[in-house]
Amino acid sequence: MLIRVEPEGSTEATVWQELSAAGCQVRRAEPGVLVVVGGDEQAAALLAGRSGVAWAPIPSPFKQVARAVRPEGTRVRVGEVEFGGPEFVVAAGPCSVETELQIEASAAGVAAGGARLLRAGAFKPRTSPYTFQGLGDEGLALLAAAGRRHGLPTVTEVLTPDAFPRVAEHADLLQVGARNAQNFELLKALGRTHRPVLLKRGPASSLEELLLAAEYIVEHGNPNVVLCERGIRTFETATRNTLDLNAVAWLKTHTHLPVVVDPSHGTGVRALVAPLARAAAAVGADGILIEVHPDPDRAWTDGAQSITPRALAELVQDLAAHLALDGRTVGPPEWAARAADRAIGQQRGRIDAIDAALVRLLDERARVALAIGRVKSAFGREVRVPAREAQVLRQVRTACADGPLGAGAAERLFLAILDEMRGLEGRQEGWAERIPAASGVAAGAGR
Repeated sequence: MLIRVEPEGSTEATVWQELSAAGCQVRRAEPGVLVVVGGDEQAAALLAGRSGVAWAPIPSPFKQVARAVRPEGTRVRVGEVEFGGPEFVVAAGPCSVETELQIEASAAGVAAGGARLLRAGAFKPRTSPYTFQGLGDEGLALLAAAGRRHGLPTVTEVLTPDAFPRVAEHADLLQVGARNAQNFELLKALGRTHRPVLLKRGPASSLEELLLAAEYIVEHGNPNVVLCERGIRTFETATRNTLDLNAVAWLKTHTHLPVVVDPSHGTGVRALVAPLARAAAAVGADGILIEVHPDPDRAWTDGAQSITPRALAELVQDLAAHLALDGRTVGPPEWAARAADRAIGQQRGRIDAIDAALVRLLDERARVALAIGRVKSAFGREVRVPAREAQVLRQVRTACADGPLGAGAAERLFLAILDEMRGLEGRQEGWAERIPAASGVAAGAGR
């Protein structure tokens, strides 16, 4: 149950105390907002008829991360970067820390390419026990140092509750990998800190299970959770996973937590990373997490799904131009002006093409109208047909009713066109004689 306490009504502390005394489990979401996670019937009976208190049930099994708790959405801050705000956040870097030179080159390329966080794994949970498992503590130190040198907060995975203190000492955003998405002891441990958490969806997890995993972290005291869609396992074998972009749109309507997408793991195919990153932005994601390596073909892990720093820069610049149209930014703050200029330039080209098409079509309409007028005059018919004009205007109003132009503006514009068409014969004397006989020409608007 979601409870909102008005300042002029019952005080929040009084409501909390009375609910708790009645056996309800109460959590404070924010000032004036309480969430009952157990004991809805008792709470409803206690609050019935009370002034200054509004309440409504939360029908989902996840309570504290439900969208209704915070309809405006939650923002999670990592250093100077904020997930869930107007910035589309790009976190990028190699799958794993390999050497000092490799992570340094990766960090330099990621920073130059417009990413805002450096991601890499120091501890690597691998399917095979014989593959590279990461550098461990040495990798953590190398990652943190490279991030500091290039002004990038770092993201890395924590595998176990006992490893948490060591990872938290070096990383700014703690990642729960897909294999640990339902490691509840780890989730509880991360809930006992306020360090931001990136929670990946398990390869076989439903969206409800993902949100209940997030609920574990929030329930234990940490509201700073970012969700990550990274693909699920299906019957499809052409790609490593099936990137579920449906999930992004669904999550944005059911939870207030930020949602990012990992198109690298979601596809496992380098060529698919950029188009799926664009799709993630289009469907409403708050950012992307992608794998970038200075030499992907020689990467120790996941080279097939890693892109180069140059490809990253091209992707971020393209995203910046498109997101600028929605009032969003991507990349460092100084990129915003360049992105806006690029977006304006692209849209001006479209405007020019539309204007040229409008001029051509208006000229063609005038020619057809004159031809029809000639036929009508030859057979002694009225050139103007008010009923036909009224029909056309109704169609215009209906077609534009839900668009940015609106029905009224569209009607005014089309009336001006009709007025000009009515006066064609007087202004274009001799045109009718030069137009070929219009047999087969369909009647136009106003004719």
